[in-house]
Amino acid sequence: MAEAPSFIRASTVRHVGWLDFNRPPVNAFNHQMVEETRDAIAAALADPEIRVIVLGSAVDSYFSAGADLKVFKGMTGDGMRKWALLTHEIVRLLRSSPKPLLAAIRGTAVGGGLEMTLHCDLRFAAADAKLGQPEIRIGFIPPIATTQALVRLIGRPNAIRYLYDGSLVSAEQALRWGLIDELVAPQDLRMRVQAYGEELAAKSPAALAAIRRTVTLGGGMSFDEGMAYELEAVVDLADGPDFAEGVDAFLAKRPPAWRRD
Repeated sequence: MAEAPSFIRASTVRHVGWLDFNRPPVNAFNHQMVEETRDAIAAALADPEIRVIVLGSAVDSYFSAGADLKVFKGMTGDGMRKWALLTHEIVRLLRSSPKPLLAAIRGTAVGGGLEMTLHCDLRFAAADAKLGQPEIRIGFIPPIATTQALVRLIGRPNAIRYLYDGSLVSAEQALRWGLIDELVAPQDLRMRVQAYGEELAAKSPAALAAIRRTVTLGGGMSFDEGMAYELEAVVDLADGPDFAEGVDAFLAKRPPAWRRD
């Protein structure tokens, strides 16, 4: 019996782990692809060789077409609850990651795959990419904690208009909103994201993890709660080896040797 195709192409280059969506022709997500995405992220988080994780695409013209709508044919509330809860497992993995998360977006990026990138730290896009959330056209809303991520990223007015319209927007417009963090020439996208990933991979993993926690989780707290959360992160870092090593290396004018276990 032939093995089922894998819809995630995983590779690691100099401690940067790439998870490329790989369901040609348009990267439409079925149940297997969602499960494989969850499992690939969990595996990358557990792999000590991977210090930075990138969501990308192995399909040139599509980053994501969203859900394969054949999956939704005949689906009712109970089935949708199971689908959405499965995608929420991905959200929780991404938001709780101690490793930096990047996205390399090219081609058409709509629906679920694009929604996952909203939970990454930085989104790099090819300058000719097109982005959108077309769920309104089928009487639906994006379910991957998207409404919550969007309003925090681009503000209520932009989020409401973007979701109401359901239209594709240019990468330039997405950059103006803050939906994208950097535009790159299409031919240079992977090289640029790889280079930035390597920059992060060379830094203190303890400090990177603390930044992710305090900004991603603390950012949803009240100011006083977030300040207290930050305080504990500062204390934990001072008790760890990287802070002492960083200070010693700076004073000795040598490269630091971060702890990697």
